[in-house]
Amino acid sequence: MFDSLSDKLEGALKSLSGQGRISELNIAESMREIRRALLDADVNYQVARDFTERIKEQALGQDVLNSVSPGQQLVKIVYDELVHFFGDTHEDITFSAQPPTVVLIAGLQGSGKTTFSGKLANYFKGKGRAPMLAAADVYRPAAVDQLETLAESIGVPVYALREDSGDVVKDPVRIAKEAVQAARKQARDLVIIDTAGRLHVDEQMMTEVADIKAAVNPDEILFVVDAMTGQDAVNTAVEFNSRLNFDGVVLTKLDGDTRGGAALSIRTVVEKPIKFASTGEKLDALTPFYPDRMAQRILGMGDVVSLVEKAQEQFDEKQAEKLQKKIRSESFDLEDFLDQLNRLKKMGSMKDLVGMIPGVGRQVKDLDIDDDAFKYIEAIIQSMTQDERQRPEIINGSRRRRIAQGAGVEVRDVNQLLKQFKDMRKMMKTMTKLMGKGRSMDLNALMGGR
Repeated sequence: MFDSLSDKLEGALKSLSGQGRISELNIAESMREIRRALLDADVNYQVARDFTERIKEQALGQDVLNSVSPGQQLVKIVYDELVHFFGDTHEDITFSAQPPTVVLIAGLQGSGKTTFSGKLANYFKGKGRAPMLAAADVYRPAAVDQLETLAESIGVPVYALREDSGDVVKDPVRIAKEAVQAARKQARDLVIIDTAGRLHVDEQMMTEVADIKAAVNPDEILFVVDAMTGQDAVNTAVEFNSRLNFDGVVLTKLDGDTRGGAALSIRTVVEKPIKFASTGEKLDALTPFYPDRMAQRILGMGDVVSLVEKAQEQFDEKQAEKLQKKIRSESFDLEDFLDQLNRLKKMGSMKDLVGMIPGVGRQVKDLDIDDDAFKYIEAIIQSMTQDERQRPEIINGSRRRRIAQGAGVEVRDVNQLLKQFKDMRKMMKTMTKLMGKGRSMDLNALMGGR
């Protein structure tokens, strides 16, 4: 979403790269460019102005270090201010000492509340929690059905009320209260209440969600906003905050192709932290919001920590040790390769993952990286017998033709995969020798000791 902002900020910062020092004149020009970049990204005018004023004050108030160029110094100042702009530190959900913790989801219709509710349940289930969803959006057609479908796919119960006729009971306050009671009886430690929205802020909606708040006294209220919405997102956030005093903001549809700055302005305008960001339709496309990581990505620095964390989610210590032994003994085969591909797919969108690699994100921003890019590789390997997967060297011409036919590809595709796999095994062997026998790659080392 922020590719355009990244490009324009890079251009503004480059204007100082050839300067011998920071002066009133060159910093003023850079600040104009940065302010224009922020406004073009739909950042609130006052927020953009305050942002650039703080950068200017810091840049002119600091002595440039001998080892650092003015451009590098300004990048550091802009980075620090972006982190501050996004909220300084990550803030998590507040959990109650007496379960269940109650989380109330609020926002306009179309902002993605119901999908986010499912994602949040899935996220915390993965963290060892026992969530329950409450279907308190009783007006939007099929909203309850949608929540039940999402819940079924992740194995989480939903509390919903229906008449004998099958119609949804239109009493959201009762549903919310009874959901909390049901969660307590079923030893569920987290209740996520999906509430109704409207196409615009109206008194009926605000009164209803305020009544739910009064009835269940939630531990956390999250305001969900569509990042593709313009300045109305800021005004809506102000309205909701005045009535609910919500605890945090959730940005949805961050994978959209639009400016998105208005949504980011909310943090400054209502002084509430952004707690989660949603970057796709899949139920695992939800990440906690870290101000420093977002600043790094916007400035083209990548996000190695998030990339490693995603890898660790699929990281099985015993499996990794077994895999390492196979690499050292040169017995890594196509079955192992297929297993690693499946783990990679579970980490999320390929374009999102590549964008986390420093210096690569901008290079691929205009490329269409298909998440199904590995499908033909899977098809080829799955068309092999177990013996062929474990001993690819036995795959002769007739076997290659049979495998290609079974996978629906050309023989040259099978040849290419086998060659790439052979080259990869050679590289693994070389890396193992360089690392020294018995030594293992440590993810903590990759993260700089984090």
